[in-house]
Amino acid sequence: MRVFVAGGSGVLGRRLVPMLVARGHQVTATTTNAAKLPMLAHWGADGVVMDGLDAAAVGDAVARARPDVLVHQMTAIAVGHAGKPDMKHMDRWFAGTNRLRAEGTDHLLAAAEATGVSHVIAQSYGAWNGIRTGGWVKTEQDGLDPMTGTPAEPGMAAIGHVEDAVVKAGGGVLRYGWFYGPEVIEDLAGPVRKRQFPIVGSGAGHCSFVHLDDAANATVLAVEQKAKGVFNIVDDEPAPANEWLTYLATRVGAKRPMRVPAWLARPLAGEVAVVLMTEGRGFSNAKAKRELGWRLSYPSWRQGFAKELA
Repeated sequence: MRVFVAGGSGVLGRRLVPMLVARGHQVTATTTNAAKLPMLAHWGADGVVMDGLDAAAVGDAVARARPDVLVHQMTAIAVGHAGKPDMKHMDRWFAGTNRLRAEGTDHLLAAAEATGVSHVIAQSYGAWNGIRTGGWVKTEQDGLDPMTGTPAEPGMAAIGHVEDAVVKAGGGVLRYGWFYGPEVIEDLAGPVRKRQFPIVGSGAGHCSFVHLDDAANATVLAVEQKAKGVFNIVDDEPAPANEWLTYLATRVGAKRPMRVPAWLARPLAGEVAVVLMTEGRGFSNAKAKRELGWRLSYPSWRQGFAKELA
């Protein structure tokens, strides 16, 4: 098939694009940085510089590529776009990504309709942000937490827009868990090694992870099967923060994470961090495994962390 990957030079795109090419697909991949065009060409893709917030540029790029499937992987989370991670001010940290998930999604869907693209697959997020009622592990039938009144609220609204718009258009939405892999494991390990990532309160809040290679493989399956609806793309083991953080500290040779009461963490790290660590809900991958035939190389973050930090 002809596959158009919007955001093809991003952290997931760098695994997805070569996989698609290796499976015989003709890939057009976009980037906002012309310096990355040789990298895309090296993988066998046609690279295009495109601003996802420019409706005319999006329309032109999609029309030129004439894809059978359009894949929306556009974010602006990288340090070069958003600065250092800042959960306390998540509204500012994710401002660019929120626009890409709102306006950018609309531009891509409009371009797909105008060009006659038959299917759209889009990135969503499902790591710790399941609705905070009931059990610790959520399925696709459960809602996402709107995080009302917190700095994460605009981001959750943008994710909701992606899911609603793409599903309404007959496409598929992939709720990826917390990414880790060769290029991003240090984002987790570094602060733990420096004891800058404490366990807040009970540490009972659950989180779901996914290795980038497994996420890319699931995306290829969704593209090839033209999946419809919502799928949780996470590993087999949603885990409480006090468990995965302690394990991660052991793998990097650090002391056990410090414990900080929620009342103290709230003004220091913000409400979102407290929710993640104390009330977060993880996700089940049963539907993706059953309907997409997805098989994970790293069924548990334990295996993946050990591999990446060996």
